[in-house]
Amino acid sequence: MVLRRPVSQLQGLALQVAAVLFILLIWGALTWGSPEERVLSPLTLPSPGEVAGHVKTLWFDAALTRSTGWSLWRILLGFGLAAVIGIPVGIAAGCFRAVESFLKPVTLFLRNVPIAALIPLTLVWFGLGETQKVFFIFIACIGFVIFDTTRAILDVDERYAETAYTLGAKKHQVIGKVLIPLALPDIFNSLRLLFGLAFGYIVLAELIDAKFGLGYIVQVAQRRGPREHIYLVLFVIVTLAYGIDRLLWFTQKKLFPYRFVEEQE
Repeated sequence: MVLRRPVSQLQGLALQVAAVLFILLIWGALTWGSPEERVLSPLTLPSPGEVAGHVKTLWFDAALTRSTGWSLWRILLGFGLAAVIGIPVGIAAGCFRAVESFLKPVTLFLRNVPIAALIPLTLVWFGLGETQKVFFIFIACIGFVIFDTTRAILDVDERYAETAYTLGAKKHQVIGKVLIPLALPDIFNSLRLLFGLAFGYIVLAELIDAKFGLGYIVQVAQRRGPREHIYLVLFVIVTLAYGIDRLLWFTQKKLFPYRFVEEQE
């Protein structure tokens, strides 16, 4: 292997498949044989076959479809609200350094606060119910949205703004026709990555007083079983997040093709 040489798409896909097969091989080796003969007991780690055997019970008994729909809805509401508020605020902070300085303590706090600590706070502020779950996702994401949007605006080369001013553009025209359009690809890419982050938070959001949701299934499986449902739900979350990420990446490639001329995914 040559240092830092990129691999082709086919090679990359083959290596990714090999990594998954390697993990399954290790997993299978640790859980092979009868419960008494295994390296790890079934209570600690069920085998791949045992996990796959509970797909039917997860689908029907645990209402997987309905729970997945509820989780997606909560993510869309919370993350959508963070984007609607965070992007304009981030643009303002990127355009005016005084606004950036004013918001810096807030975004620093929101980006570094332990996510689990937000659960009791949101329960105090919003009580039990859907509002708490939506605003948990919102608070967990908005600091990153503001920060990344601000960075995207600041990363636009100053010469573009100076050229616009030279041609007689006003301040609002420089913002609307130069800074925002040039920063938009980076803003979109940031939202794509942060949406995956929101998927990681949904399980925490649904651990408290949820009647449906992927996090609720995990909680029930941890308390009453079957434990195999936990592994299946994690697989569902990763699969959904990856599928949506690929969809957004494809959309990004269509919207901003000039950013992909010399890049390979």
